[in-house]
Amino acid sequence: MKRNRIVLLLWIVVAVGAIATGRELLYNLWYLLTALLVVSFGWAWSGVRWVQVERYARPSRSQVGKLAEERFVVHNKGLVPKLWLEVRDASNMPQHYVSRVISPLGARKVHTWTVKTHCQQRGRFRLGPLTLTSGDPFGMFKTSRQVDELRENTFIVYPATVDVPAFAPPIGFLPGGDTMRRRTHYVTTNVAGVRDYAPGDSFNRIHWPSTARTGRLISKEFELDPTADVWLFLDLDRTAQAELVWARLATQRETRLPWESVPDLTLVPSTVEYGVTITASLAKHFLARDRAVGFIAYSHNREVIPADRGERQLTKILETLAVIRAEGRIPLAEIIAAEGSHLGRNTTAVIVTATHQSFWIASIRDVTRRGVKAIAVLVDPSTFGHPRSNEALATDLAISGIPTYLVREGDDLAQALARPFAQSVVPV
Repeated sequence: MKRNRIVLLLWIVVAVGAIATGRELLYNLWYLLTALLVVSFGWAWSGVRWVQVERYARPSRSQVGKLAEERFVVHNKGLVPKLWLEVRDASNMPQHYVSRVISPLGARKVHTWTVKTHCQQRGRFRLGPLTLTSGDPFGMFKTSRQVDELRENTFIVYPATVDVPAFAPPIGFLPGGDTMRRRTHYVTTNVAGVRDYAPGDSFNRIHWPSTARTGRLISKEFELDPTADVWLFLDLDRTAQAELVWARLATQRETRLPWESVPDLTLVPSTVEYGVTITASLAKHFLARDRAVGFIAYSHNREVIPADRGERQLTKILETLAVIRAEGRIPLAEIIAAEGSHLGRNTTAVIVTATHQSFWIASIRDVTRRGVKAIAVLVDPSTFGHPRSNEALATDLAISGIPTYLVREGDDLAQALARPFAQSVVPV
């Protein structure tokens, strides 16, 4: 700092003058400056010592459109009050403003505050580390200390999901399918047999006639329902994406009054973000209806989540979608050809893509000939700044008998996924 350099230079000049002249006044002034420097440095050094910082993220994950909340506790355990204490946060979560200056912080005192952030971007973000900075009352020294007791934590923001109760193929399109001789821990309508009771079996799994006949507890075993799995394909080919400039983060207010409501959900104007949100919403939609849902995407690596049911499966899909990026180099046609060969008869494949190229239609037709049902959700890239549109592609798919949904930038996803494009195609 410039101020302590001036004082240090003055200290040297006074010391030289005192030694050269031997005047008592200069010696006293030199003693005073020496005491000032020592006390100031000691005060600044102690300003970041004997301070305990606690950080609580509750919970450690949130979702786009919802709030992320953290609580901070700063405890001065020393006997010396802190004139001012700066807490600086190195988190990379957008708009997560944690850093602040506490002035003053008395001896044995505690300061707490809560930070609530409106999540606008999905991803895995770093929380911390925290750095404490303080100084002396004269502003000559400033010291910093990284809070080592708080290791860096990660905070996951899941993609947004919308309720799409109207998204459904025609009646009889999904139900049915070949019987699956596959045991499951879920309670279904298909009883496969009985076995001895095991600790943890629920009360409704007990088969009472067998229990009465054998004199010991007997539990039922179940098989999966004879319904087809649903596989969600998300096209992450980097050449098929488009994005508009998004200035919301730069213009968003840093603080919000307690009585002000959280703004409505606004997605980043990108085909990738719309595709991710659509995929997450459809996964939630089918899993809520007790469907077995799988997920396939080719990004930097091949991402495959085997078909399963339940809330845990939704968490797996959301965690994958939270960090996935459009870094794929394999065209959608090759992905469908490679992965479609592993899909069983009556399986439903939902393709979410923003491509305007029609090469993949031939691949999806080949897959449907083997009994796989297909649904296409197209994100129109022309509404995101791309020079080409895929509306003609939606028409070709609808004419081929493949249920198709067309989503444009700014659409209400719940409404867009409730109106199949086939309903707007008029035969010539």
